[in-house]
Amino acid sequence: MKSKKPLHLIGRTDIIDLPELGLHNVDAKIDTGAYTSSIHCSRIKRKKDTNGTEFVTFTIPGSKLHEKGLKHFKVHDFEERNIRSSNGEIQKRYIVKTQIVLFGRKIRAEFSLADRSSMKFPVLLGRKLLQNRFIVDVSKKNLSYLEKKKK
Repeated sequence: MKSKKPLHLIGRTDIIDLPELGLHNVDAKIDTGAYTSSIHCSRIKRKKDTNGTEFVTFTIPGSKLHEKGLKHFKVHDFEERNIRSSNGEIQKRYIVKTQIVLFGRKIRAEFSLADRSSMKFPVLLGRKLLQNRFIVDVSKKNLSYLEKKKK
């Protein structure tokens, strides 16, 4: 029988890296009430190229997320799903996969593309990412980032 990896302790917030998106030191909220993780995006559009292949384009606004202002993305590998938002309404959202770095570990994770401009944190980490990897201690914060700074 294969032994399970020990669970890592994570706090209520952290500062993460999303290297495939060129994003570093991004504020993230740990949310055990959310199933899917999400990232703040704008100008989210589904399009087709000249040969009919569908893709999604989106922009990640500057501010604290990216040092060089607006960052534009084009993703061919995506899904569309119904996601229940924090206010309880069902929204159709695009889901993309990208790498997240927590505690020095690279984890492939799904993120819904959402307008989080009214939220305090541009990234939300949900249960699907946390499950079988982390235990949440709400009295702590930024544990991964503090570990990263020590190295």
